[in-house]
Amino acid sequence: MSEREDFLAWVGSDLYEAELAIHNGDPAPRRALWSREEPVSVLGAWRNAFGLREVDELFTHLAETFSACTSYAFELRACDVVGDLAWTAGFERTSVSVHGEPTSYTLRVTQVYRREDGEWRVAHRHGDSAEM
Repeated sequence: MSEREDFLAWVGSDLYEAELAIHNGDPAPRRALWSREEPVSVLGAWRNAFGLREVDELFTHLAETFSACTSYAFELRACDVVGDLAWTAGFERTSVSVHGEPTSYTLRVTQVYRREDGEWRVAHRHGDSAEM
């Protein structure tokens, strides 16, 4: 398996499962896949976070906000792997309850990853509404 194929397999399995979990109120899988080294950042659709403490607080907030995810899909539109860095760009389509109210939305999402101790970790996320 090529380096790119290996990375995409991780995106489609571990990363997908972590995103599904946070939309069901469990931040632990997402936390496990994020870098524990600075710099980390989120330019979020609802809230921004810079640094490990703020990113961790954001994950707690999101987990408290989301529940009852009925659908989550990531439509990958572009990606690349260059050594120990990688990125993805695509659309997240989600049906979930937000503060107990069912809703559906689509986000445009770009993420940056770095390999740490042989494992891929998310270092940056940018997401905004695709419905403009």
